[in-house]
Amino acid sequence: QLQLEESGGGLVQPGGSLTLSCAASGFTLDFYIMGWFRQAPGKEREAVSCISVTGGKTVYADSVKGRFTISRDNAKNTATLQMNNLKPEDTAVYYCAADSLWNRHLGTWCQQADFSSWGQGTQVTVSS
Repeated sequence: QLQLEESGGGLVQPGGSLTLSCAASGFTLDFYIMGWFRQAPGKEREAVSCISVTGGKTVYADSVKGRFTISRDNAKNTATLQMNNLKPEDTAVYYCAADSLWNRHLGTWCQQADFSSWGQGTQVTVSS
């Protein structure tokens, strides 16, 4: 059974940091683009960042550029989102997802419709 599980969410003050982790079971993440998405209350789910199958290319939403870093460890079957200088507007449920297509090329951005395996999400709250 394909499964993704996020961890690392929580409550943090503005300016603080959190590291989100995504662990896969039932399949290997090798050769699948991985992405992090988020959904704030009352808003549509949006893409935050994606990483190519080798980890050599990453893309970020403008709102998180310079603050968030996505990475992956194919040997450990995990993906990570390091979030620094967090802002109240980063408050959301964060989801990791795996691409539906084996060895897809990561272009200039990632589309939610391309991702077929999703975790349950982890809450990130940025508040003083």
